Amino acid sequence: MKLIIKFNLVLSLTSAIGLAAAGIISSKVLEEHADHEIIEHARMMMESAMAVRDYTIKEIRPLLKQLDHDEFLPQAVPSYAATQNFKTLQQDNPDDSYKEAVRNPTNPRDKATDWESDIIMQFRNHEDIDEIVGERETPTGTSLYLARPIKITNKACLSCHSTVDQAPAKMIKLYGPANGFGWQHNEVVGSQIINVPAAVAKEKAQRAFITFMLSLTAIFFTLALFINFMLRSLITKKIKNIADIADKISKGERDVPELDTQGNDEVAELARSFKRMRVSLEKAMKMLDE
Repeated sequence: MKLIIKFNLVLSLTSAIGLAAAGIISSKVLEEHADHEIIEHARMMMESAMAVRDYTIKEIRPLLKQLDHDEFLPQAVPSYAATQNFKTLQQDNPDDSYKEAVRNPTNPRDKATDWESDIIMQFRNHEDIDEIVGERETPTGTSLYLARPIKITNKACLSCHSTVDQAPAKMIKLYGPANGFGWQHNEVVGSQIINVPAAVAKEKAQRAFITFMLSLTAIFFTLALFINFMLRSLITKKIKNIADIADKISKGERDVPELDTQGNDEVAELARSFKRMRVSLEKAMKMLDE
């Protein structure tokens, strides 16, 4: 097997190993970056929801003091305001969703599903946890979710959620007396949950991965061509020339051109050594002829 073929086999093997290692690492890094991008997007939306909640509590709720006890405005409820505000944001991000899931809600639309109830129970059982990030499969594909607990830290909330007797009459008329009562101070009653589809970010990561791997493959291929060219020009061509001359001398040919011995590399040293051997051989042949 020729030297150039052996070299290319070794080069191909090392290149394949390098590409595989680069592919594994870059795929993992890009996937982690995609997940991070999704979660950061979810955190921004969560902060937006929290801002609306705080505004409702600080700016809107004080206006209720001017109303009768039996008066009730859903727009003054923080969860209602945050949910309605998110609907506006959904115009630009229709696949995103926000829900204030509650196990025992006043508004039926806030009723927690089974998987949302599991998240609420995690917050109830582990009060030191203030955020949960996870991934779940949905009918439209993989979705990442960000969840934070809804805890009754403001006793003013209990005026609507402690007992039916204390709740505003118009709230009872709107939602009924069956749900949304019996809440306790410092109790985790639900969870704010934002769902963000992972498909778009994953597709971007996949396209970036393919572009990176194609570029890296092109670089390896170009480098291999360059190395092969240099190998042929600086090594194999000169060695082949030495071998051809040695073959002619071994066959007794006299009119053989001199080798190029210029240079400081190993091939030039081999040529000089061969030239010395040739001179010694020619002297020995002359002595035999005499």
